[in-house]
Amino acid sequence: MSDTFEADGFRIYLSQIEDYPVLSREEENELALLYRDHRSEQAAHILVTSNLRFVIKVALGYRNYGAKLMDLIQEGNIGLMKAVERFDPDKGYRLISYAIWWIKAYIQNYIIRSWSLVKMGTTQAQRKLFYRISDLPEALDREHHLENVAKLAARINVTEDEVIDMQARMRAHDLSLDDLIADTSRESFADTLRDTSPDQEEILSAREEREELKDWAERAMETLNAREKYIVEKRILSDDPVTLKELGRHFGITRERARQIEKNALDKLKWNFISAQAQAA
Repeated sequence: MSDTFEADGFRIYLSQIEDYPVLSREEENELALLYRDHRSEQAAHILVTSNLRFVIKVALGYRNYGAKLMDLIQEGNIGLMKAVERFDPDKGYRLISYAIWWIKAYIQNYIIRSWSLVKMGTTQAQRKLFYRISDLPEALDREHHLENVAKLAARINVTEDEVIDMQARMRAHDLSLDDLIADTSRESFADTLRDTSPDQEEILSAREEREELKDWAERAMETLNAREKYIVEKRILSDDPVTLKELGRHFGITRERARQIEKNALDKLKWNFISAQAQAA
């Protein structure tokens, strides 16, 4: 009965968010500026609702941890709202590219808080294993399975027994998008999601755009001096950006001076981008 109730709630939620349009880059940037500069609640609302469908896609990737899907979506939505609050449209990337990390972080923290195995007390390495166990490929025989276990254990610095134990516990909660919504239903959860994947033309266009952007970025970085390049790499391009305070300590300058150098470097890159666009036109 509870599964049917959850499925009905999920279906209703999907029907509600389908009415929210996907924003273009220009529309998104305008709304992000409006929220950042004037704290427009309406702008923030539109930014959040236009990206709710992406939260569902992320949440579905964590359903095998045994949590209710709507709970995962709710936590992901909180992460999305936090991302909107901190999003800087001047960085030049789309909101969802920034928000995806916040969405995943809130969902993962929820799972860790609610998962009984973690509550019993695990090490940091075991927490890492908790989310990396899906990296373990299936093997047709025990010999290859143990070989794969050994590789994963070495990669994240845990014992092979810990990998085997975690895998056994996780299998108890495996779910599939092919599962039926309810015993009396012919629909699976996958059937409730509209296929919004890009066609071949869109994929090719996006690939060409990425290649052009990569070429431009490499040329633009060469226009920066060594200190500017280091700051851009550590602050903008890094998956784990350092703080202005750390940059100041590295170069023996103040935090404010590091911020100024970062701004100058970004201004150079922006000017190079504008020039490249003008030439292409």
